[in-house]
Amino acid sequence: GEAGVAEGLMLLGLVLLVIAAVGLLRLPDALSRQHAATKAATLALGVLLIGVALKGGGLDWVLRALGIFVALLVTLPAASHLLARAALRERDRGPD
Repeated sequence: GEAGVAEGLMLLGLVLLVIAAVGLLRLPDALSRQHAATKAATLALGVLLIGVALKGGGLDWVLRALGIFVALLVTLPAASHLLARAALRERDRGPD
């Protein structure tokens, strides 16, 4: 039923978060790692939050999950931009 779908979505979100974490550890440079941190993690948290909202079962859970997801959508692009800018500046600066 609905509980099974919710738990499946939460499990899928967890798996996607693990994949994003592995990307952070394995990717070769800061710009590549940034994609794992922002793109994959955003998808993972979105799927996880949908599962949590379904599992919670009430409008209050849906609104909480939506609020968290909106906060992520507002803050992650800015954080991603700042990380990319810092990585490019560091790369362009060269060795000391």
